[in-house]
Amino acid sequence: MNWLTDFVRPKLKELVGGGKEIPDNMWHQCPKCEQMIFHRDLETNDHVCQHCGHHMRITVKRRLEMLFDNGEYQTVHVETPVIDPLKFKDLKRYSDRIKEYNTKTGESDALIVAHGKMGGQNVVIAAFNFAYMGGSMGTAVGEGLVTASKLAQVQDAALIIIPASGGARMQEGILSLMQMARTTIAVEELKEKGLPYIVLLTDPTTGGVSASFAMLGDIQIAEPGCVIGFAGRRVIEQTIREQLPDDFQTAEYLLEHGMIDMVVKRKELRSTMVRILSLLRNTGAPADVVKLSPKGDKAKRGSALVTAPIPHGAGPSS
Repeated sequence: MNWLTDFVRPKLKELVGGGKEIPDNMWHQCPKCEQMIFHRDLETNDHVCQHCGHHMRITVKRRLEMLFDNGEYQTVHVETPVIDPLKFKDLKRYSDRIKEYNTKTGESDALIVAHGKMGGQNVVIAAFNFAYMGGSMGTAVGEGLVTASKLAQVQDAALIIIPASGGARMQEGILSLMQMARTTIAVEELKEKGLPYIVLLTDPTTGGVSASFAMLGDIQIAEPGCVIGFAGRRVIEQTIREQLPDDFQTAEYLLEHGMIDMVVKRKELRSTMVRILSLLRNTGAPADVVKLSPKGDKAKRGSALVTAPIPHGAGPSS
């Protein structure tokens, strides 16, 4: 017996009138605490459960709107490589799967590259769309990440990557695995230019994505409770023949063991990232610089004194 459909739904029908149909998507169940959440409350709270704080997955477009200034950004066209180079077929042809997800999501692949302002700073964001074949990484995703890196270099901008992926795309075989090396090189080129590279880990970040560019950020940020790892929990337990901790491969576990820098709630993500960017991209003087005209003995030596304010207690020790 389902109490929601057998009890709550009939009661709602009585309240609004027996002839009116109640949409099925008005209520959502939290996958962690199993509490029911009204759809408007879920949207208002950015898909975070108000009962237990569980962070549910959100669409890639919604995430971009949350991060960019005023929700404004421009997407970048990414060249599409050869589709289905291996002529792969399992339950259906790979080319048919691509067409299916193109229609379903309205996107050409699992990565969206966008650029705009964040806290007034130039930023390029490459965000994975988990709704597109589980955010799997193929040659198109690799091409998108290389494009994002080059765009950041041209715009003298920070690069933020937001992975949400099950790993490399098996339908492209070794070609998908080659993207691990390709994207790593793209990140290194960015770092050689002295540009910030920030990774925002979301649920889930696994497989070849976690084994390459997703763990190379100058700053590694993660949402609470998200799964981050390479192989699945069951595979690891069967391999090492040991019971793993309950919080294994969660953001909190990785933070405790020094694999990431911080775990940040969704409501605080934008302000946190803006603060980080302002610190990393602040090229101005740390304080107002005052030029003093030469006087006395200093004038005789022909010296010009340039000083900056000294914080209280930072003077020379006695």
